[in-house]
Amino acid sequence: MSDTIKVLGISGSLRKASWNTLALRAAIRLAPEGMEITTAEIRDIPFYDGDVEAESGIPEAAVAFREKIRAADALLIASPEYNASMPGVLKNALDWASRPPHQPMDGKPIAIFGASPGATGTIRGQAHLRQTLANVNGLVLVQPVVAIGNAAQRLDADANITDEATRKFVADMLVKLADWTRKLKS
Repeated sequence: MSDTIKVLGISGSLRKASWNTLALRAAIRLAPEGMEITTAEIRDIPFYDGDVEAESGIPEAAVAFREKIRAADALLIASPEYNASMPGVLKNALDWASRPPHQPMDGKPIAIFGASPGATGTIRGQAHLRQTLANVNGLVLVQPVVAIGNAAQRLDADANITDEATRKFVADMLVKLADWTRKLKS
């Protein structure tokens, strides 16, 4: 690992005006010195289909996503909560990424967070996301838990966190991710 920690940011939402995409963009601005965050799109990854995989292999969009994960030192996932879980599109992308051989999330440091218009943020969705990532041996940062509730009062349309406490939570999470990544890679 170079001195710069390369983090791959993933939004679990496809909406252009997604609170989670805004939160991810805000997090990029808060990255501590020595951390570089780039993003990956999951929009073009087809539905997982074992028959397609058996006949044609892993689709090109999923291969590209896997390679971005592999090249990163750590992952930062901003995910909404749909029906008390993570969105299907995110689960689908993670399912493709987890296919053998050389599953790229194995041993990868990961921080997760989310934003929601509701008061409780994305706590229940994060629980399912943690469960999925643990199953592929992703090393998910346990603390701090960052669930941005009432997102309209904490984020603006330009991807700025307008609430100081929320900004501090996100910044602290990124510092912890950097420390966690360095510790795991040393």
